[in-house]
Amino acid sequence: MIETETSLSVLYRDAMMLVIDKPVGVAVHAGPKGGPSLEDRFDELRYGLPRRPALAHRLDRDTAGCLVLGRHRKALAKLGQLFKLGRIDKTYWALVAGGPGEDEGLIDAPMAKLDVERGWWMKVDASGQPAQTTWKVLGRGTIDGKPAAWMALSPLTGRTHQLRVHSAHMGWPILGDPIYGDRPNRDSTLNLLARRVEVPLYASKEPIVVEAPPPAHMLAGLAACGLA
Repeated sequence: MIETETSLSVLYRDAMMLVIDKPVGVAVHAGPKGGPSLEDRFDELRYGLPRRPALAHRLDRDTAGCLVLGRHRKALAKLGQLFKLGRIDKTYWALVAGGPGEDEGLIDAPMAKLDVERGWWMKVDASGQPAQTTWKVLGRGTIDGKPAAWMALSPLTGRTHQLRVHSAHMGWPILGDPIYGDRPNRDSTLNLLARRVEVPLYASKEPIVVEAPPPAHMLAGLAACGLA
């Protein structure tokens, strides 16, 4: 892992792409009302290039982990196409309340906006856009005296809040979810990590695989569910 002077953690770097370890609770870009964001600090990640890198995709403010940046326009165009075609495999780790009875499966549940006043808040809606997520139980345990599970979630589509909405829809919401959790709480911390990306960036090489370490707030829960 490479560290910048201001502690932005860079997990991978080459001539075209950076993957940084996004901290939880930080927006990747300024919203309609402005405010600080990770993009404000991208000048620190130029590494000699005339332009700063730019986002190739997005992560929610409340999600930690692998965030892919393109280092120049050609790279951004290539990465954007790979994301659009679904060729970049993404795996998330989540700690969920309860958990499924089975060990793995597929969620196929279309999604739409909750309502026009809720902005990016989403819901499962049969008339919405297709949304699919594969899942696998990595471990089970007890967190704060209640059953919980450590899950690997892989979105096959890219809907806003997809993993959070799908998990809640299945009856095992992600712990700490301030919107879709069983006990929504604006002060809670989401237990969701963009754990792994696999990027087939170069035709003549194997896909680039990058993994992010679990954030501090998830460590105890992961250990309780079996992470050594």
